[in-house]
Amino acid sequence: MPVTHHTINGYDIMWLFVMFDLPTNTATERKIAARFRKDLIHDGFGMLQYSIYIRHCASGESALVHVDRVRMMVPDEGLVSIVKITDKQFGDIINVIGKRAKPPPKKPLQLELF
Repeated sequence: MPVTHHTINGYDIMWLFVMFDLPTNTATERKIAARFRKDLIHDGFGMLQYSIYIRHCASGESALVHVDRVRMMVPDEGLVSIVKITDKQFGDIINVIGKRAKPPPKKPLQLELF
């Protein structure tokens, strides 16, 4: 059986952005919001900004798995938006802090195998 090779390119690799606005008026709401953040981190997301978390996914299929996981984590109240972009689009992000431009975060060193 011949071996086939698939070349990974900037359009196959995906990034997930989870953006959320959760209520935090009561102690219970703050606890629920903190639990949601911890669940995102446990699933491999990292904080880009306080209510924006990102995750690198090796493929579109992997991204869909994590989208489903986030859907299961979403609290009963608040708004959660999930944006999926290609690695190529991610590379074009411009972050500006103060008046100096800053490049996007570096890609992870480890390749995901699932």
